[in-house]
Amino acid sequence: MSAYDDLMVFQRETEALGQVAGRLGWDQETMMPEGATEQRAEEHGAMAKVLHARRVDPRIGDWLAAAEAADEVAQANLRHIQRSYDRTRKVPADLAAALARTTSRAHRVWAQARADEDPAAFLPILDEVLNLRRQEAAAVAGDADPYDALLDDYEPGATGTALAAMFDALRPRLVALRAAILQKPAPNALDREFDEAGQLALSTRLAEAFGYDTKNGRIDKAVHPFSSGSGLDVRITTRTALRDPFNCFYSTIHEVGHACYEQNIDRNYLLTPLGAGVSMGVHESQSRIYENQLGRSAAFTGWLYGQMKDTFGDFGVPDESAFYACVNRVSDGFIRTEADEVQYNLHVLLRFDLERALVAGDLGVGDLEAAWNDRFAADFGFAVDKPSNGFLQDVHWSEGLFGYFPTYTLGNVYAGCLHQALRAAVPDLDGDLARGDTSAATAWLRENLQRHGGLYEPEPVITQACGLPPSEAPLLDYLEAKFSGIYGL
Repeated sequence: MSAYDDLMVFQRETEALGQVAGRLGWDQETMMPEGATEQRAEEHGAMAKVLHARRVDPRIGDWLAAAEAADEVAQANLRHIQRSYDRTRKVPADLAAALARTTSRAHRVWAQARADEDPAAFLPILDEVLNLRRQEAAAVAGDADPYDALLDDYEPGATGTALAAMFDALRPRLVALRAAILQKPAPNALDREFDEAGQLALSTRLAEAFGYDTKNGRIDKAVHPFSSGSGLDVRITTRTALRDPFNCFYSTIHEVGHACYEQNIDRNYLLTPLGAGVSMGVHESQSRIYENQLGRSAAFTGWLYGQMKDTFGDFGVPDESAFYACVNRVSDGFIRTEADEVQYNLHVLLRFDLERALVAGDLGVGDLEAAWNDRFAADFGFAVDKPSNGFLQDVHWSEGLFGYFPTYTLGNVYAGCLHQALRAAVPDLDGDLARGDTSAATAWLRENLQRHGGLYEPEPVITQACGLPPSEAPLLDYLEAKFSGIYGL
């Protein structure tokens, strides 16, 4: 066999072990008994050490030096492996294992602290996680910006400076739109309880309506909804709230967007570096376009209104138009994952600025809660009432995912671009969605983006799908048009 063939045999085994490690994380957040935390931390650490050893195996360097790429698939595989090899060699194995063990413990500490409204219980281990990630960033970055080294894990090629410039362009129009909307009367909110069994049944129907293949996946409950896995085993979670079924429905659609991206990647890429989404920004573009531009559209909510009536009977909303306004209601709130489209990115920009300051050492963990509360009051005009509605609400920092948050807004920007191109390509999109038929939309996304997996770099794959380089303008134009219609601006 050639050097390339030998390398790919080795890489497929590494990818398979990575999937096993991911399944440990899925189990921890869904089914693992509470008392298993310490043992699971050791299991995560052991897997991290095995994976680290494989990723820095000296044979990889030899194979890379000798390998020849016969086509663009081979070129892309070599690009990904080279990037991983170069990066991983800079991180000591003991540090990689310590990060895996510590973040595994930190997740459980965070969940308990959030439930108990007890920031002091979480801060010591958050400080441990942050210090370990700083060490990793310093090892990888060298003389470059440590935050960019962390960001590159999730969005290859992106920089904090470039994202800050994009976000600075987003903020003024978002703030102005939010201010104009909040001066108008808000649509009525739902005002009754919706039983959990009905919510979960309808959320499964929604998952299937958007093309999620339950033969190669499953839906469970978790504190923080997420998607896990790739290829033939892609699992999602959702959550329920008795008085807010939209939390369940749109969490499900959001995670289905992630899952369908993974399920729709060319099967020839299975257990290779190309067999997963190319970046978290591109991944988020799929979850957000499924959830918002498709799932919260007037056409689709008209169909969902009928499904709600079939499931729950008369639930107090008189017609499809009122339901569309209800689904897209803009109102003050604390929680990022529950935020409307207008305010969502303001939540992300807050986190982006705070975590850059944490990584740079300009903000200490002990001052994080106060900094969060001050920034939240400045951005949203009211005070955080409890830690679980403030800096304890998200799982990400407990898991060491510094650099992840900005990909949420980048994903929204990408989704705005993709939606513009999708509308041009599928002129009867609203007619389809009004019947609960997403197949034309999801087929376009599968063909133009999802099937490629990691074949192309993040920005080029968006540019190729849309015909134009990504920019924030389509997202802002979409938001202004949609919410001006709903609120009569």
